[in-house]
Amino acid sequence: LAGAGPFTVFAPNNDAFAKIPTDDLDALLSKPEALEAVLLRHAVNKTILGKDIPQGSNRIKTIEGEEIEVFNDCGEITITSCEGKAKVIKTDIMASNGVIHIVDTVF
Repeated sequence: LAGAGPFTVFAPNNDAFAKIPTDDLDALLSKPEALEAVLLRHAVNKTILGKDIPQGSNRIKTIEGEEIEVFNDCGEITITSCEGKAKVIKTDIMASNGVIHIVDTVF
């Protein structure tokens, strides 16, 4: 995600990674292809600001190719993928190539 973008990244915070059992996290970190798939599941090839996410359910295709659900309930945003669900806890951290939203769970 070091490219020109634009990107939207739903970035898990440290607490999100701490929820992953140690053995599972070690296994993920030892397999670059699996780690890349997880990371790309959290990224989209366009800039999506929190205020621009329509109310209700929205389907968005990730860079990894999965279609995730981004649900906006009066400003409370959740993400659901085939691997789990996360709550967006901070929106609209601007980067030179897009925007970052912090999530509480790795999905």
